[in-house]
Amino acid sequence: MDLLIEKDQGVGSITLNRPAAKNALTIEMRDGIVDALRDFRADSAVRAVLLTGTGDAFCAGMDLSASTVAQAGREDFSTRLTSEALRVGVQTFIRELWELDKPTIAAVNGTAVGPGAHLALACDFVLVHPGTRFLWSFHRWGLVADAGGAYLLPRLVGLPRAKAIVMLGEGITGEEAVATGLVYRCVEDSNELAAEAATLATRLAAGPTRSFGLSKRLLNASFETDLAHSLELEGHFQSLATTSPDLVEGMAAFREKRDASFTGA
Repeated sequence: MDLLIEKDQGVGSITLNRPAAKNALTIEMRDGIVDALRDFRADSAVRAVLLTGTGDAFCAGMDLSASTVAQAGREDFSTRLTSEALRVGVQTFIRELWELDKPTIAAVNGTAVGPGAHLALACDFVLVHPGTRFLWSFHRWGLVADAGGAYLLPRLVGLPRAKAIVMLGEGITGEEAVATGLVYRCVEDSNELAAEAATLATRLAAGPTRSFGLSKRLLNASFETDLAHSLELEGHFQSLATTSPDLVEGMAAFREKRDASFTGA
């Protein structure tokens, strides 16, 4: 199977399993990721999501056989088809990850290219190792950065570096990715990456899921809102957080000097 979907201990995991093709996404894999994320969203037992790949690559982007832009120049080619394919395709899994009201983690086990890089970067926590490489080749093809790249990259690394990535194709190593703010953590021993990511996912899955989701929405929206609106949202979301049994448990655990046992409700 090109896509492995599992649920265990509150963590829903998606593993890209097409190592011979550097985990390049087929249409079936792309749609399978979307279906899995929607299932994880609806399943209250899933409280965190983990993405990774098999082999020496995380994801080489879209397989050319599944890309409409590879058909440009043909007599029957429709430019409208490209925008529609993006809308129902890679843009969908970026949106699902960005808006998912549960923590998401990407363990980037190897090279991540273009849309494959953005698949990881749309997650809340991205773990890499020194051998990880983020690469972008849109400029080589004469393409615009897609799969949410023009939205994600400036927010993560700033506008000047984002322009260098998109227009000059500057790649980033695992260690550089942490230094530039692109990712969360670099695990020095590549053999420990999977275990570190799983530990983080389990930790997040044991947390107060509702408040995590609300905090994520508040943080993500901060780039599009002014201070007044952000503060208004903060008050609204805090009111929603007080309706969760996890708040009562958290306060009780604090008073009793013990670890909280959250349910995610």
